[in-house]
Amino acid sequence: MPRPTAAQYAYGSATVVVTALALLLLLRTESGVGVAAIGTASLVLGLLAAVALPASRNGRARAGTAAATTSAAQTAAAARTRRALEGIGARERIPAPRSSARSGEHSLRR
Repeated sequence: MPRPTAAQYAYGSATVVVTALALLLLLRTESGVGVAAIGTASLVLGLLAAVALPASRNGRARAGTAAATTSAAQTAAAARTRRALEGIGARERIPAPRSSARSGEHSLRR
């Protein structure tokens, strides 16, 4: 069984706290049994929120859509960069070739 992610902990904890506070304020219970019932209900809702989180985020259809969206976003960003460069009369920067004067020196890169 996979370990819970940080997002699952956060959503579950937030659900427990918000649910408990809301129910305590709305129901105005003063008995120990009522408080215990509200605490139990809050914990169950927090557990359901934490468990349901990956099911809604890890669908195959969403993964394909996310990849297409990322690719489209990168293409759009490249197009905006080209238009901005053309707007100021500049061309895309092409790195200059490395000089051969340093070819005899030792390099730490492999």
